[in-house]
Amino acid sequence: MEISSQKVGILRCPAYDRRALKGQVATLAQALGFHITPGSRVLLKPNLVAGRGHNGLACTHPEFVAAVAQWCLDCGARVAVGDSPAFGRAPAVMRACGITDSLQGLPVELIHFGTARQVRLACGERITLAAEPLDCDVLINLPKFKAHSQTLISLAVKNYFGTVKGFGKALLHQKLGEDEQSFCRMLVDLLAVLPGGISLIDGVQAMHRRGPMKGEMFPLGVVAGSANPVALDTAMLLLLGVAPEQSMIWQETARQRLTGFRPEELVFPLLQPREIAANGFVLPSELKPIPFKPLQVFNSMVKRVRLLLHS
Repeated sequence: MEISSQKVGILRCPAYDRRALKGQVATLAQALGFHITPGSRVLLKPNLVAGRGHNGLACTHPEFVAAVAQWCLDCGARVAVGDSPAFGRAPAVMRACGITDSLQGLPVELIHFGTARQVRLACGERITLAAEPLDCDVLINLPKFKAHSQTLISLAVKNYFGTVKGFGKALLHQKLGEDEQSFCRMLVDLLAVLPGGISLIDGVQAMHRRGPMKGEMFPLGVVAGSANPVALDTAMLLLLGVAPEQSMIWQETARQRLTGFRPEELVFPLLQPREIAANGFVLPSELKPIPFKPLQVFNSMVKRVRLLLHS
């Protein structure tokens, strides 16, 4: 994708009302100059961590996904929704978290990222990516706004990690996690090999204090978007009143001097970050190590196999 836009659209959104959300997606797209050509193969990539539990906060909200899907269909796109969750197959996770029900009746394909493709990143790392996001015409990234116990916060850039084939995520945690900069460089370098599109973040009910699965609900009441995930992440850090350098992922975007890392260069055609009240949003006070312990990797593999057999 091309990392060039400096525009970030921000809107207030107090509830998961599908009609209102679809209107806001249209408003964001118009403000950002983003449009979809009829007939395009569009892939929506939500955050699908795990299906049940976590009070629905771990995954992108079903009505948010459905609103974006409806807007894409109105544009004449052919729409699929998919991911490669850490545990289980995407269709099973989507059933468990409510996305399947919300998409019922819409001509949308629900897919699991099944085909693997080896890709070499600019950092030199060879990783196994899913072919489905690489082959679509437009990739729409739908991250959940949430705190993260290893990277402080999970926003647009982090959500693209889901394009790595399932168990490969645990292996990358193990291989690169000892060097935080190497791990974050891998995350940022992923952007260069993926198709262009837009990131639309679900911040209606955000997750704070802990994450990415066991945090608490924070009523942030915001949706935001950008064609540049780096710019969107910077804007969301500003919205929280957080110094961007607190995020190790932002540090890597700054090291690479990617467009969108400088707060003063961002353009806000709708609301300014300071217009959103985020007082009380709590980030993790202490971060956990990025690398998984060998037993964690083994348990992750066993859990993944069990879920695949029963999905």
